[in-house]
Amino acid sequence: MKRLLLLLICLPSSLYAQNTIGLPDVVNYSKHVYGGGLQNWDIQQDNNGIIYVANNEGLLSYDGNTWHLYPLPNKTIVRSVEIDADGKIYVGGQDELGYFSPGIAGRLTYHSLTGLIPLKDKSFGDVWDIVSSDSNIFFRSPSKIFKLNKDGIITYNAPQEWSYMGLCNGRIYAHDFKTGLMCFDNNAWHPLFSHNSLSTTDPVTAIVPLGGDSSLLATLKSGLFYLSKAGISPLAGTNNDLFKNERIYAAAKVNPQWTALATTTNGVQIIDAVGNIIQSFGKTEGLQNSNVLSIFRDHQSNLWLGLDNGIDLVAYNSSIKQINPSPLGGSGYAAIIYENRLFIGTTNGLYSTALQQMKDLSFSKGDFDLVKNTKGQVWHLADIYNELLMGHHEGAFVIKDNVATSISSNPGFWNFVPLSDSNTASQFVSGYYKGLKFFNYTSGQFRESGEVANFDESSRFVAIDSENNIWVSHPYHGIYKITKGADNSFSVKKYTDKNGLPSALNNNIYKIKNAVLAATNKGIYAYNIAEDIFEPSSYYQKLLGTQSIRYLKEDPKGNIWFIHEKSLGVLDFSGTKPTIIYLPELNNKMLSGFEFIYPVNESNIFLGGEKGFFLINYEKYKEDEPKLQVQVRTVRIIDNKDSLLFGGYFASVNANQMQDVNKIPDIKNNWKTIHFEFSSSLFGYQSNLEYSYKLKGFEDNWSEWKDKTEKEYTNLAAGSYTFQVKVRNNLGRESGIATFAFKILPPWYQTTGAYLIYFLLFGLAIYTIYRILRKKFILQKEKHDEEQKRLSYIHELELNKTENELVALRNEKLEADINFKNSELASSAMHLVKKGELLSKIKSELNQVMKSLENPAAAAEVKKMIKSLSDDDNIDREWESFAKHFDKVHSDFVIGLKEKHPNVSANELKLCAYLRMNLSTKEIAQLMNISVRGVEISRYRLRKKLQVPTETGLFDYLISIQKIT
Repeated sequence: MKRLLLLLICLPSSLYAQNTIGLPDVVNYSKHVYGGGLQNWDIQQDNNGIIYVANNEGLLSYDGNTWHLYPLPNKTIVRSVEIDADGKIYVGGQDELGYFSPGIAGRLTYHSLTGLIPLKDKSFGDVWDIVSSDSNIFFRSPSKIFKLNKDGIITYNAPQEWSYMGLCNGRIYAHDFKTGLMCFDNNAWHPLFSHNSLSTTDPVTAIVPLGGDSSLLATLKSGLFYLSKAGISPLAGTNNDLFKNERIYAAAKVNPQWTALATTTNGVQIIDAVGNIIQSFGKTEGLQNSNVLSIFRDHQSNLWLGLDNGIDLVAYNSSIKQINPSPLGGSGYAAIIYENRLFIGTTNGLYSTALQQMKDLSFSKGDFDLVKNTKGQVWHLADIYNELLMGHHEGAFVIKDNVATSISSNPGFWNFVPLSDSNTASQFVSGYYKGLKFFNYTSGQFRESGEVANFDESSRFVAIDSENNIWVSHPYHGIYKITKGADNSFSVKKYTDKNGLPSALNNNIYKIKNAVLAATNKGIYAYNIAEDIFEPSSYYQKLLGTQSIRYLKEDPKGNIWFIHEKSLGVLDFSGTKPTIIYLPELNNKMLSGFEFIYPVNESNIFLGGEKGFFLINYEKYKEDEPKLQVQVRTVRIIDNKDSLLFGGYFASVNANQMQDVNKIPDIKNNWKTIHFEFSSSLFGYQSNLEYSYKLKGFEDNWSEWKDKTEKEYTNLAAGSYTFQVKVRNNLGRESGIATFAFKILPPWYQTTGAYLIYFLLFGLAIYTIYRILRKKFILQKEKHDEEQKRLSYIHELELNKTENELVALRNEKLEADINFKNSELASSAMHLVKKGELLSKIKSELNQVMKSLENPAAAAEVKKMIKSLSDDDNIDREWESFAKHFDKVHSDFVIGLKEKHPNVSANELKLCAYLRMNLSTKEIAQLMNISVRGVEISRYRLRKKLQVPTETGLFDYLISIQKIT
């Protein structure tokens, strides 16, 4: 029974077998990283690659980028997890079972099933195992097994105690301490065999297929068994006793041939079908602890380990393995395979181990031994004339029978490079701390044979060209060409930036494809023999550009491995055209400035690292093509606080995560920021992945490829948007596009309702404006009319004024004329008065004269004259002429007076005319030839005759008299 493990205290056991020399990378996830409890009891994965872990504090999920914790309602430990075909994540806890499925906003929501359990069965303890088979879900607790189907839950009580339940080869097995191993068939549990061949106290912990109808059965304390139709039999093998002691808690298939056993004391053991240990993983190999509670193989054949404290990922299917030959650690500087042994030079000395014949040498099993006399810094290893030489900080050595023998005591040998075979004796050159030294190999002995005089540069990089010139480079001084003359003397020429190199610094010399090349800060430069200068290599710059290159190495297939900054790449010539492949898994893991690559073949490329070596199975690396997929995992909207808009699931966890076009969320305009998180669940390949994204509706172009797994947009305008993201690996392959559509709602003042209100307000405004304008128009019209009336009135007044002025002028003129005429009439009247007076005087004088005349004739004449003067007709004619002129001046006054008062006499007419002329009484008396008194009497009589009221002046009355028209 699994829960008994919590009470077990076992002493650690040591393996009685060697481990493989190369081990995959182990990624540790502590409780502080995944944010849950210590222990992890079960692990599953959905079709989209998301990992789910049954943890002490709930259900954990991991998408390759972010961990999420989903606690149960009763906060109990989650002991088991299973995902069915419908995409429901079933979990079991303490007296609790149910499932998680995507709910509102795509976040996992828990649905309890305990309500379907009969009341008498509700107390069942921990649910340790869950199995999905066909349309049924089985839950195992120590006392009961529940079967869930569409009709409800059926309870199967344990004969004694259920210790295990699992699915293998399409059959559901359960173990009961009393009955033994049982199989579910025809809706009932049946004993698999007639007798219980297993211990009645030792629980079964796993059943895994071996092929055909046989399986491997693991128990907690009794080791391994074969399970077949014939029965159950113990595994025959020397390691079974070891497994009994280590306590097997769980098991999983690694591949069709190998099985991984999770133990409580010694980590994980990888075994073959007969129990031979292939590999072991414990704390030494990188696990956080050796108590493994659960194990699971994911879609990429990685192994997930649920530990007693933490979660570990073993990148088991990785093409890159790590080799740590020294228990003291130490960086890797040199490696070589010699006489079927692998020699590795480190900062602590030279180590070697025997190799087995296998394609991928990382699976060769063995222990590394320190080669005698090699403690300290190893710089180089070389097979020279079938002899193994070692360049060491303390000199040059030859290695035989795992013992190093000195051939030169000069310190610091960097390399050993054979010279041309044209020499009579086998000879090679070696660069060391203070120049170049030559060695001869004769009769199986290495002897120093001189050095280049007057050349004391540290010669770490040495290459021989086709003309037997020796090229040496120093990272800080330049490149040197050393030429041997006819007299066996050497001439040295230095090449710097004055000789075509981009700089005098960081130039390393290599021989690639029989050509001398310089790796520089500006790319690869080639030596131009004709010009005796270095110049940019047009061929390599077309492939690699002008990026800085520090290291070059050609492998047996003609591929060129290079190191740029702190990243490793390879110029691959295996296809129709050269391609560049980077290996980002190894970024920042190499020895900066002391890089080393040893390409044995396509399956075994050794790379020096900060801790030992890396072995790259390059052939497998190119062939491994896990399905690339990317998912939008989280969408948050942010203002003053965060709000989860999308929790990572559009549909069930097993379904293709495609958004329903009818469920596109609307986001209110007041949210200022929208935050996207996305990931690809390619565990073990995360460093190889880059993402590109764009927001359709906001931008047209994809972003640059980056390893960033989140993106934010702020202050988006109202409208419909679709966030799109894709992923690619370092081989240049791209995934499909994952999308998340959403709509930014317009602000309230831009909504349909608002626009309707705006329309109504606009209409109301138009109507109001119309009313206002109409009223204003009416007022303006009224004002205009009033103004027009006023102007008309003013105009009329002006006209009247003008007319009055004209009338006044005319009146003035008339008055002037009248006055003039009156003056003339007065003059005429006075003339008549004078004339009358004169005539009266003349008549008086003539009468006097006539009296004095004695001559009758003369008196008769005088009398005659007096008669003429006294003739009234002339006077009347003069009056008529006067009256005629008077009427012209005074608007037919005389005629009007006669019409109004026809009974007025002639003398009264004259009196009225004289009064109208406003003549004085005296003047009137003279004109009428009467006295003043007579004039007054005549005026009185005239007033009475004309019936003029006493209050009206006679002159005023006479002025008012006009001719009747």
